Amino acid sequence: MSRLPFELFLALRYLRPKRTFVSVITLISVLGVALGVAVLIIVISVMSGFDHDLRDKILGFNAHLTVSQAGSTLKNYAAVADKIALHPAVKGVSPFVFGPVLVETEGDTNRPALQDAPMLRGIDPVAESREGRLSSNIISGKFDLSGRGLIVGVDFASALHLRVGDHLSVYSARQIKKMKAAHDAKKDEAILPDDYEVRGIFDAGYYEYNARVIVTALDNAQDLYDLNDSVHGLFVVLNDPYQAGVVKAELKSTLGENYFVTTWMEQSSGILNALVVEKNVMFYLLFFIVLVAALCILSAQITFVIQKTREIGMLKALGASKLQISSIFLGQSAIIGVIGVASGYGLGMLAVTYRNEFLHFMRSSTGWELFPASVYGFGELPALITTSDVAVICIGSFVICILGGLLPAVRAGSLKPVEALRYE
Repeated sequence: MSRLPFELFLALRYLRPKRTFVSVITLISVLGVALGVAVLIIVISVMSGFDHDLRDKILGFNAHLTVSQAGSTLKNYAAVADKIALHPAVKGVSPFVFGPVLVETEGDTNRPALQDAPMLRGIDPVAESREGRLSSNIISGKFDLSGRGLIVGVDFASALHLRVGDHLSVYSARQIKKMKAAHDAKKDEAILPDDYEVRGIFDAGYYEYNARVIVTALDNAQDLYDLNDSVHGLFVVLNDPYQAGVVKAELKSTLGENYFVTTWMEQSSGILNALVVEKNVMFYLLFFIVLVAALCILSAQITFVIQKTREIGMLKALGASKLQISSIFLGQSAIIGVIGVASGYGLGMLAVTYRNEFLHFMRSSTGWELFPASVYGFGELPALITTSDVAVICIGSFVICILGGLLPAVRAGSLKPVEALRYE
């Protein structure tokens, strides 16, 4: 004799594979639940990884707060920096210059000169070395901004075929103004660019920074933009970057209305908000895969109740209660849900764990770039598995499976023995 409750015993017995239409629908239901759970885990983990890694890259390359002066450059930046540094939540303050430039590589008989228009960032090398946000990401050469030194991103260097020791001609706003003035005055005057040497190549881990930003010392950038002793603003690093909103409000009251204070979240709000919205939308859309599987369970259970009408009548005649009869068919739905959710969980976790190996295999075997860094910003597919997301997916899918079999189970439990055996 089986030690299982007879409801569970019958539910397992009725689920034994047979060459019937109901068995096919049951198999499809299990596969549907497994596929839905696996796809949900993969997509939500990847979206969470995108959000997590993007925040890390932004915080690793940019300041937590940026302070600038309304309508002009910041002339008394040393005094303002001292005032900001007094705040207990501030870890460091450094001046910066940031703006577009035109650059040209050295050409020779073997390769032509290449041009680009990156964003130039002028920084204080001492402050940067102390904080180590950029200097720790050097992958070739060294963090050396002395003299006319430059460090460039790895993708920028690749696009212009640059190596450490190569020279770049930099045309700044100052040279462009001189060219325009000479043209307007109809003067035949040659405006020479400034010559810089590539001292290092960095990898910030984010394509937008690696491909569009070059870095030099603050005094070089001030010279390129004719700023004299002023700067475009101040970078502020906090002990806790997620307190940026609170610190911003306090600094604004301290500095006055003539200063703008922006947080890293405001500067990157577009893409961060888009990721959150996309994650939520994908979560709801992909749950429809599980709903389709639940409809398969509903269809299979309705057909099964009709096929087992005689057995239901006999069990009722032998004294089985409505709850016991309903439990048999709910047990079937639960078993389908458990098998489907467990299979989907295993498949999803396996796919997330080996996601990058799969991408590398596809790239090497087909030549297709399924995850181009130029589009998504990351060299590899990020993923972050959170317990709460996986729990919601698995528990939600299981509940949907139970609900899919609820109506047929109630219908089976409400059958009367006489009606069930009338035509048998």
